[in-house]
Amino acid sequence: MDLGIRGRTALVCAASKGLGRACAVALAQEGVSVTIVARGAEALEQTAQNIRDIIGVEVKTVAADITTPEGRQQALAVCPSPDILINNAGGPPPGDFREWDRDKWIAALEANMLTPIELIKATVDQMIARKFGRIVNITSSAVKAPIDILGLSNGARSGLTGFVAGIARKTVRHNVTINNLLPGPFETARLQHTLEVRARMSKLSVKDIATQERAMNPSGRFGNPEEFGATCAFLCSDKAGFITGQNILMDGGAYPGTF
Repeated sequence: MDLGIRGRTALVCAASKGLGRACAVALAQEGVSVTIVARGAEALEQTAQNIRDIIGVEVKTVAADITTPEGRQQALAVCPSPDILINNAGGPPPGDFREWDRDKWIAALEANMLTPIELIKATVDQMIARKFGRIVNITSSAVKAPIDILGLSNGARSGLTGFVAGIARKTVRHNVTINNLLPGPFETARLQHTLEVRARMSKLSVKDIATQERAMNPSGRFGNPEEFGATCAFLCSDKAGFITGQNILMDGGAYPGTF
């Protein structure tokens, strides 16, 4: 299927690794020129060069912390008016809520709620003027089914979800959609870290915890980041203009609810 976005531009956050990288690759495969942002310059450049070599599209890089005003300024200086915005930032650390002080909560809100809102604010009016825009926020399956040790993420990402639910109904008449992608367990460094925390808390090995987690999922496995990237690319396509304000859950069927 031709997604109809060849020649468009995209700003993809936290894109040197994991799900952000998968989204950048999937968009590049559709002929989108991507600007990728991440804090680690070395991994960022490796990802960019890999996309250039294999796919052959333009890739710009911004080594910056997107969760800071300075980082957002740097990213928007390189890609000031993207057609596509993929909001993503590393999730806050897991743990016991009793250990989290106000500073930890503010950091979680800055990364996983306020930064996406600031980037939407900086880009959405230009999308409206062009009559095309696609914004995808990478959040978490914890928005649908909170995870006990991810309380910081549960709270911050749910706040973003509420914000998007309102604004997405106002932009869609201008062919600007805003949706959230909710990943469950995907084979990423973030999942590995969560498994390690669970292993320490349960006194089991990481391998045993991973085996248990796979067995508990209806699919019997963890997700492949390429699957996630492909779904993101579709939401960014000209075929998806009637989808907005939605929380697209990708968790292998783990969430048991009807709605």
